Amino acid sequence: MSKKEYIVIGLGQFGTSIAKTLMQNDCEVLALDINEEKTRALADTVTCAVTGDVKDPELVTGLGIRNFDGAVIAIGENMEASIVATMIVNELGVPHILAKAQSELHAKILRKVGADRVVLPENEVGIRYGNNLVHGNFFDAVELSPDISVMEINMRREWEGKSLKQLNMRARYKITVIGIKSEDGFEVNPDADEPLLPNSQLVAIGRNEVLNRLAEGR
Repeated sequence: MSKKEYIVIGLGQFGTSIAKTLMQNDCEVLALDINEEKTRALADTVTCAVTGDVKDPELVTGLGIRNFDGAVIAIGENMEASIVATMIVNELGVPHILAKAQSELHAKILRKVGADRVVLPENEVGIRYGNNLVHGNFFDAVELSPDISVMEINMRREWEGKSLKQLNMRARYKITVIGIKSEDGFEVNPDADEPLLPNSQLVAIGRNEVLNRLAEGR
């Protein structure tokens, strides 16, 4: 099975982080930035690093990305370059385009010119940590929809020593436990018959109001 191929355009903190993560997940990554220092810094980490202006259609077309699995437009301050890059990779037929936006207006434009998903990293981080502050225990949460999330829940004293089968979380709380975090690491799809240990966290999926209540110890 061939490796998935992605192009990451813009090698600021956001783009660099995505490029490294894709490489760690056994993908091929072509990285592009107008700043030679940035491409040189990442040259030994990604499959190929190219220095060039993304607003040059011939340059981008010449990279041979038509059959790539996806593109990440991670350009920071230059809104024009971000929009042009999104248009070009969309016209080349790249099937999945993730683009970084500076504002809601920028995000709206990116969607109109071909981005499949647009992120405003500062907004998303702010929302996440704002929620963490509200709940006080700094749990990690991943929102899947406006109503459903994956969330870490600290172990309750009454759960310790009991198994997931005994607790019957799905019937009792309407949540599904998909993992357990402990000092030994992270266990995916845990054994339902194993007793739960103190000082561990359940990673569960469910409705936000239920997860929030459990995370707060209610």
